[in-house]
Amino acid sequence: MRIALYEPEIAQNVGAVLRLGACLGVAVDLIEPMGFAWDDRRVRRTAMDYIDHVSVNRHADFAAFRRTVAGRRIVLLTTKASQSPYDFAFAPDDVLLLGKESAGVPADVAASADARLRLPIRAEVRSLNLATAAALVVGEALRQTGLLPG
Repeated sequence: MRIALYEPEIAQNVGAVLRLGACLGVAVDLIEPMGFAWDDRRVRRTAMDYIDHVSVNRHADFAAFRRTVAGRRIVLLTTKASQSPYDFAFAPDDVLLLGKESAGVPADVAASADARLRLPIRAEVRSLNLATAAALVVGEALRQTGLLPG
């Protein structure tokens, strides 16, 4: 299981996802460009010392990322989907892809995903925070596949 962030814009969200990856034993892929300098102290402050316990892979662009995860299923979390992650069968080697905070992913990236999922939320709100959405979905995926840390 992996979490991939497409062109993330907010350092604190990346830090929170890195901490999530460290705690749950899930690698994190960062697809550039990012909206902040990687050495930004805010990433380390949010991830704290957990950053030393997570495998992080940076990719120059989406094409480079695709080559790295070839053969794995890419599962996109998007507000434009109708299927819930709670009604989806995850596989142990899935890559959970989340788009940038302001715009998600472009149409061609969405079309290339093997599955598209939307977290169920109340109709009067748009979306969850990126790191919160990642936590909910990776938790469900790990639960289903029996990979939750013991």
